[in-house]
Amino acid sequence: MTTGSNVAVPPIFGIDESKVLLCKTYSQAQEIYQTAQDNQRIAIIGAGYIGTELSESYANTHHEVTLFQSHDQILNNYISKEISDQAVQLLKDHGVNVLLNHQVTAFTGNDDGELVIETNQGDFNADLAIVGTGFVPNTELLRGQVEMDKHGAIIINDYVQTSDPDIYAAGDSCVVNFNPTGRSAYTPLATNAVRQGALAGANVFGNQQRYMGTQATSAMQLFDHTLATTGLTLAMAKLNHIPAERVTYEGNWRPAYMPSTAKLMIELIYNPENRKILGAQFLSAHEVAQSANALSIAIQNGNTIDDLAFVDMLFSPNFDEPFNYLNLVAQQAIEQERQAGRNHPRITAYGDWAKQNDKDLQ
Repeated sequence: MTTGSNVAVPPIFGIDESKVLLCKTYSQAQEIYQTAQDNQRIAIIGAGYIGTELSESYANTHHEVTLFQSHDQILNNYISKEISDQAVQLLKDHGVNVLLNHQVTAFTGNDDGELVIETNQGDFNADLAIVGTGFVPNTELLRGQVEMDKHGAIIINDYVQTSDPDIYAAGDSCVVNFNPTGRSAYTPLATNAVRQGALAGANVFGNQQRYMGTQATSAMQLFDHTLATTGLTLAMAKLNHIPAERVTYEGNWRPAYMPSTAKLMIELIYNPENRKILGAQFLSAHEVAQSANALSIAIQNGNTIDDLAFVDMLFSPNFDEPFNYLNLVAQQAIEQERQAGRNHPRITAYGDWAKQNDKDLQ
């Protein structure tokens, strides 16, 4: 079963207006492309991946763009408020009018033929609105026949097999096994769909390949910056009742003595109890998406901040500092733990041994 998902249509009055479009399928994308050529003022409803990327695309084609988001940040399931603030500033610097904490309540028209967008903070006019407020799994066909979660997403096991052993599921119709929490989650991403689909194709001939799960690793190009993320944010960790701490690294991606460099911001999330890496977010004018892939592997493998701090990484001033920035953010986390009195158990044990044997050592 790879029946995919549909756009989550919010219960907004007037959402069936002709000037209000949804964004999910190829035919919807074609309609958006065609209508945008004759409409200058574009309203985007929802600042997830689709809404944020559409805002960038329209800004690059010299449209007047207003992005409405009901939360106090954009991409709230993927990045922290601090990195969101930086991304919002990037959008504003390129002419996007970002309206946070604006809940759209209705779409109506006026006598001038304009689309009126009613919100909890006033009305706004536009020529066209595009709604991108998430997805819901398209699983009615199997309702009551296999186990599903509260979203209606099909539950799968380690071989992408449903509760009916003769039915496998993949893609937006089912959950993923989310490694940072150890629980299933509904995370409709193309990368998950491709991997699950390949596994289903192999495992229908006998469960041959286990599903490794996912860290929901993703990235986007936001004007001249790369924004990348993997695993949990601090807020999402706390929401899942997982002990978590955060450190933020801010520096250059390569030495300042090189002909050029750029600022890099990394937020690293880790569990202070077992020191395992839980997640990370990156923002830089430099291409840092592959670093999110590296930390995805670290989370997958259960690596700790101690592993990451000294793992072997190449050095060339063309590419990084003598310690790669991934090493440096992990070393920062170790120092934060030391200052909090939470040394690594091996270090604490050595310290106790040293105290007991101090006279002999002298």
